[in-house]
Amino acid sequence: MMTVVGNNALICRPQSESCCASMKLGVLKLPACNCKAKSLGFHITGTEVKTTFLPHVRKTETSRTVHINGKSASSHQPGYNSNDEISAIDFSGFSGKSIPLTSTNGNSTNIVWHKCSVEKSDRQELLQQRGCVIWITGLSGSGKSTVACALGRGLHARGKLTYILDGDNVRHGLNRDLNFAAEDRAENIRRIGEVAKLFVDAGVICIASLISPYREERDACRASLPEGDFIEVFMDVPLHVCEARDPKGLYKLARAGKIKGFTGIDDPYEPPLKSEIVLRQNQGLCDSPDDFADVVISYLDKNGYLKA
Repeated sequence: MMTVVGNNALICRPQSESCCASMKLGVLKLPACNCKAKSLGFHITGTEVKTTFLPHVRKTETSRTVHINGKSASSHQPGYNSNDEISAIDFSGFSGKSIPLTSTNGNSTNIVWHKCSVEKSDRQELLQQRGCVIWITGLSGSGKSTVACALGRGLHARGKLTYILDGDNVRHGLNRDLNFAAEDRAENIRRIGEVAKLFVDAGVICIASLISPYREERDACRASLPEGDFIEVFMDVPLHVCEARDPKGLYKLARAGKIKGFTGIDDPYEPPLKSEIVLRQNQGLCDSPDDFADVVISYLDKNGYLKA
């Protein structure tokens, strides 16, 4: 006998005249006999099965307030009444588990944070180090990228896992859609800060090397991380020294008016006020990148970042 449920065809074969077979509906086995089916909310008429087991329902939303990164945000907890249909995705609500609280963050709505059993502490234990971001800031030509590479090399030699987010390198991929207008420079910093945060959560020592001229943007990156996970390193090299080096020829172009809004020339650089580490020339002598890297490594070692 062919039994139709909605658009699905099911075949039932009775075992005998006095015995009703069972038919499968999804993962539920339902008796084909009408007397038992009615008790479960099914009505069998001929070859047609009608059900009142799942009433027509409609989602309703109840507003709640949650806190995301220290800010309040409206959120919605799905609920149901009997006036509309329920979609297949909502059957998860019948598992006996509570429906997750959804939230709004920026332009993203109806999102849920999915927590996994392997956490940051587990990854740090595996790597035998503490995840953190070492944010190297300073003028163009101050030696940020060179020191970042020396630092990565020094930590690698100690068996520590690092990754460098260089300002120019990131603009070759993730941030290639951004220019150097004020709003795009701010977005550049924000994106790098978010990527750095992911590396930190992975237990990696992330070295971010970029001018990042404004305190507000650097402080925002710091605020997005747990206390102690953001280490600001200021390359305190005077403008005249950076301009004399001019490794990319950018100062020359800026002085000629061919580059507008260049940090240190016609756009300001705001030096850090409370950076964890300051690297500067020693009595007019230029320390080597490895010397600077050793200063940072000593700080990490002393403060427990090089062990789980």
